[in-house]
Amino acid sequence: MCTTCGCGHGETTINGIAPVRRKRAAGAAVFGYRVPTHAEHAEPTVGPLGAAHAPEVDPERTIRLEHDILASNDALAEQNRQRFAAQGIFALNLVSSPGSGKTTLLVETIKQWQGHTAVAVIEGDQQTANDADRIRATGAPAVQINTGKGCHLDAHMVAGAIDTLADEQALMDNSLLLIENVGNLVCPAAFDLGEAHKVAILSVTEGEDKPLKYPDMFRAADLMILSKTDLLPYLDFNVDAAISMARQVRPNLEVICLSTKTGEGMDQWLAWLKAGCRQAQQ
Repeated sequence: MCTTCGCGHGETTINGIAPVRRKRAAGAAVFGYRVPTHAEHAEPTVGPLGAAHAPEVDPERTIRLEHDILASNDALAEQNRQRFAAQGIFALNLVSSPGSGKTTLLVETIKQWQGHTAVAVIEGDQQTANDADRIRATGAPAVQINTGKGCHLDAHMVAGAIDTLADEQALMDNSLLLIENVGNLVCPAAFDLGEAHKVAILSVTEGEDKPLKYPDMFRAADLMILSKTDLLPYLDFNVDAAISMARQVRPNLEVICLSTKTGEGMDQWLAWLKAGCRQAQQ
């Protein structure tokens, strides 16, 4: 978990602005959780089966630290969720490995969403504002969160981005909020942002067995989008096998096969979004 992966190093920024650090009785905290000590972030040693462990930290303390981080995050996520519910906002957390086509899907979705509800985007990357710039080019408001060396968004980062959108009068009632998480199939699975659903995106340029290799992510998702299907004629990728493996970890997982190039699956995806927006507004 994040006691050994590097989270907490570097400075997280929202639209290039570093947040104010807060203090808690347990020590310094950033985004609502305690920053691990230097010893906890020292070079990891290798344990059984190649597992990485924080040196000088007993297992019980590691478990307590992880529990404290997730408990704090979950409390903040619930506040975000209540805020979304009060405003009728349908919020989604898009998760995948890098290069699956998340941003391209968002751009095409926004273009075809014209005439429906308002839409805003929160972009998560370690560095650059490239993806947020692509979103803004469509005319939709976007907030960029740069996590530095952090490998995922958390609920406090998203809360700050929501405040930024609200300050800019870009977070509308009865709207669609799309959150693009950092490209990573591990840590984002554990961090609730307050979203209605996690949407896992698996590109056909990846292996069919990704859901079995990263089961926590696909178990946490309510929808899997199989992206870049226009490339299937050029690849050795078994669609049925990929869906079967995903449903081994999440039975009855809904799947949409989609290509932003050919338009396959876009109508189904847009219909899924519209149904979610209607439910959020009830």
